[in-house]
Amino acid sequence: MSIPTPHNTAELKDVAKTVLMPGDPKRAAFIARTFLQDAALINDVRGIQGYTGFYNGKRITVMASGMGMPSMGIYSYELFNFYDVENIIRIGSAGAIHPDLHVKDIVIGQGACTNSNYASQFCLPGTYAPISSFKLLRQAVESAEKMGLKFMVGNLFSSDNFYDDSNSTLAWSKMGVLAVEMESAALYMNAARAGKNALCICTISDNLLGTEPNSTAEERQNSFTTMMELALDVAVNVTD
Repeated sequence: MSIPTPHNTAELKDVAKTVLMPGDPKRAAFIARTFLQDAALINDVRGIQGYTGFYNGKRITVMASGMGMPSMGIYSYELFNFYDVENIIRIGSAGAIHPDLHVKDIVIGQGACTNSNYASQFCLPGTYAPISSFKLLRQAVESAEKMGLKFMVGNLFSSDNFYDDSNSTLAWSKMGVLAVEMESAALYMNAARAGKNALCICTISDNLLGTEPNSTAEERQNSFTTMMELALDVAVNVTD
């Protein structure tokens, strides 16, 4: 496919080698407005905003993915395969299912369990285990330690269901999974197939164990700045 694509009006020169990818388009706009210098809008198809600017002298793109693995699958695939992007760092919200995690804590997704059928397209003779790029994971841990952050590293659960009739979170929790979100497994699989790098960093917005109040929509959009600063520090350190 040539570019621009049906989902992205950016030209090849408009997109940086490292992309921060929140789910929420308004969060993408907030990051560009708050952190990037000389940020320019490069895409707004279907309201999926993308901006490219500079952070600490490094050229960075921030672009929304939308909600769920099908949407993440489209945007990350095109960025990796058509726009020559090398690194995508998802920065999203997640629901805690580990007793040591609390609202506004940081989770770095080493791997991503899933109930999705996304991997079936690769016709593998077994079950694929989506994992992050070690390069990005190691840098994220180093950056988080340098910043003095409270964080956990481990498995996420990428669910196709926001409203889960099976109420399966307890089963995943028993297996040591830290939190539930909806995009990272597709991102990790697309990165693996393209030979590129991907990482998911999440802020805990909800406690699915029901032990504390959840975040508001406005807080999810505007107040998860620690995660944003962590991802930007990773981006700066892995971008040439």
